[in-house]
Amino acid sequence: MSAAPVIAAFRQALGEGWAGGAGPLLPLAFLIGGSILIPLGIGTETQTLRALGPGLIWSLIALASLVTLERLFQADLEDGALDLWIQSGAPLAMIAAAKTLAHWLVSGVPLALAAPALRLMFQAEASAELLKEVPLYLMGSLGFFVWGGVGAALAAGIRRSGLLTSLLVLPLYAPTAIFGALALTSRAGDAAPLFLGANMLFALAVAPFAMAAALRLAAD
Repeated sequence: MSAAPVIAAFRQALGEGWAGGAGPLLPLAFLIGGSILIPLGIGTETQTLRALGPGLIWSLIALASLVTLERLFQADLEDGALDLWIQSGAPLAMIAAAKTLAHWLVSGVPLALAAPALRLMFQAEASAELLKEVPLYLMGSLGFFVWGGVGAALAAGIRRSGLLTSLLVLPLYAPTAIFGALALTSRAGDAAPLFLGANMLFALAVAPFAMAAALRLAAD
């Protein structure tokens, strides 16, 4: 089995991620804008913002990840690349996983790196402890993008499928958002980060095969 189709799909997805010059800027702008506007609407009460902050920041990351998912596989279906991959006998699950990973590297990693700083908008204490949250955001954002890839594959054959993709994946996002928010609270102990990591591993194990099945249906 040649790895060339998988590598080619990964490189193609990296290029698509920067298409139009936007790259990670659109989801990042969504995250930053939400982090600024929501505290203004809630008010300036420190305890309220600190209590709501973990859940809100994870919700914003989840929603920001949806911004660029619509055309993750749609272009491949339209230009015939998907048919070529299927005819080549390359493992479609690995190709789907490679494209999703490239998409996460372009759009998801910047979200994870920006999130600790944006927690300051929710009155989080400015300290080095915020930097320790970066691995949590990396795991969680990867989970979001991998589950999001399933929705993108299911809606690949539908134009203007952004709303449908969102409806399909939001239930899958719930465990990541819950465990991520719990992992940021001191009362959650050590279990929540483990559950967050387990959810990410489960997504990596299951979602590529779900994407492959959905893409085969879309190609028929």
